[in-house]
Amino acid sequence: MFNTSVVFGLALALSLALTPLVRKLALRTGFVDRPVARSMHTEPKPYLGGLAIFVSFMVAVLAGGGLKDPKVFGILLGGAMIVLLGVIDDRLRLSPKVKLLGQVVAAAMLVYVFDVKIDYIFSPLGNRYVEFGLFAGPLTIFWIVAFTNVVNLIDGLDGLAAGICSIASLTLLLVSMKQNLPGAIVLTAALAGAAIGFLRYNFNPAKIFMGDAGAMFLGYTLAAVSVHGVLKTTATIGLIVPVLALALPIFDTAFAIVRRLATGRSIGEADRDHLHHRLLRLGLSHRNTVLVMWAISAWLGLSAVAVTEVSIAQALIIVGIVVLAILFGAKKMGLLTVSDPQAEAPKRKSIGR
Repeated sequence: MFNTSVVFGLALALSLALTPLVRKLALRTGFVDRPVARSMHTEPKPYLGGLAIFVSFMVAVLAGGGLKDPKVFGILLGGAMIVLLGVIDDRLRLSPKVKLLGQVVAAAMLVYVFDVKIDYIFSPLGNRYVEFGLFAGPLTIFWIVAFTNVVNLIDGLDGLAAGICSIASLTLLLVSMKQNLPGAIVLTAALAGAAIGFLRYNFNPAKIFMGDAGAMFLGYTLAAVSVHGVLKTTATIGLIVPVLALALPIFDTAFAIVRRLATGRSIGEADRDHLHHRLLRLGLSHRNTVLVMWAISAWLGLSAVAVTEVSIAQALIIVGIVVLAILFGAKKMGLLTVSDPQAEAPKRKSIGR
């Protein structure tokens, strides 16, 4: 198996090289995101960035010997299905139900064909493994589909989703290296390299968007990697590691659901009350908003690594502090309440998505 740095470097180099080519392809074939009423950008931007991320990731995984593990092949195949679904959605605008069905099919394929599922987790309470039995399959499908969508929902500004997923990938890479999980190491190293390379062209002002194809692929792969490796380790509170790694989009989505239910709206209804919208209305620039959210993600990533290095009691304290900090921040930012609709319209020219 290749050295971790080689896998990361190959994915990074390929992403840097392929993204401009994919951008030209998107412009020639009409894969362009044209701004609408709720868009954060004011001019058309090419899609298909997710295709460059996926190809870079796949080649690096193959070169790194990832196929020695059949389950890794399942993750690659599932990722390809998700990318195809995302490309079709970016082009045709599939209904939410059709898109959700496609995500479930991709997750179910991984679970029932390649046996990548959460059969058990290690519980620090009682120092034992907890098995899920017949619930393992449905639970894993829910886990994968949920991660797929929370990343897609956070993809609202230039470089935001790619940066958060880069940090989450590096977090899982560190934990996988500590736990000596070869398959997860190759996958996370390749994913981090591909996402970071794409950021070169996606950071504000973005030259290309990853589209649903890229956002869903990143979420799907992070979920699959966590199931394949991290969740089943004896690391203290192993379940918390991937949740902390993507805690920012997870909690942002959870707060959005609470907001919408509290006001009698559909949970699938879009709004402009996400954290990045709130930060923009406070006067932060697009770049600074993204940087603030990257910094929060980095803190959460470090917290995820920390819980694998300390005792159970210390890990619970870390998790408690993180949860309280998130809830306090959400209250201060008003993330559980709906803003004045008149305040939702952008007050200045914006470039982010």
